[in-house]
Amino acid sequence: MFISFEGPDGGGKTTQVSLLAERLSAQGYTVIRCREPGGTPIGDQIREVLHALHNDEMDARTEFLLYAASRAQLVHEVIRPHLAQQHIVIVDRYVDSTFAYQGYGRGLDLNALYEITSFATGGLLPDCTFYLDIEPSDALERRQQAALAGAEWTRMDAQALDFHQRVRDGYEALIANDEARWIRVDATQTVTEVAAAIDAALQAYLS
Repeated sequence: MFISFEGPDGGGKTTQVSLLAERLSAQGYTVIRCREPGGTPIGDQIREVLHALHNDEMDARTEFLLYAASRAQLVHEVIRPHLAQQHIVIVDRYVDSTFAYQGYGRGLDLNALYEITSFATGGLLPDCTFYLDIEPSDALERRQQAALAGAEWTRMDAQALDFHQRVRDGYEALIANDEARWIRVDATQTVTEVAAAIDAALQAYLS
């Protein structure tokens, strides 16, 4: 089974990915966690380039192609091999992030993004996608507070609020076009409440 988590940074995706992996492992499943960009030695090097604040002159097309390259390596090296072994793969961001951020956020041509992304992944999509929903301004405030406490603050975090709003609108459009795959979760709830909502929704897929 292939599960992805989407939504703005600051919505709690990474925390919930970790908690879900722990719960499923305790139930006897073999669970593989990974993240985008990164998740492989090659992908982690690409992640450093994408997230570096000093790379503020990066063209939107370059940004997209770097994400696609990292994703291609992750699918080849990690995701497909583990799915072939009937493992559960949980990924913190996947293809929908590209459509939301580089498509709707940056304004790149969606048809071109779909074509290149399909080439990079071999058309592989998650069985279900959890969307942790939170207002962009609230998510950015969480990220800023986390950065003050020592967490990573990236080039994508540093984008203007209107960019993050376009990303949020993009997610809404993606969900509307493929409602069966998406599970919306209110990310303003407590960590425990979000985890419970994820568990409840996931039971139908696991059964």
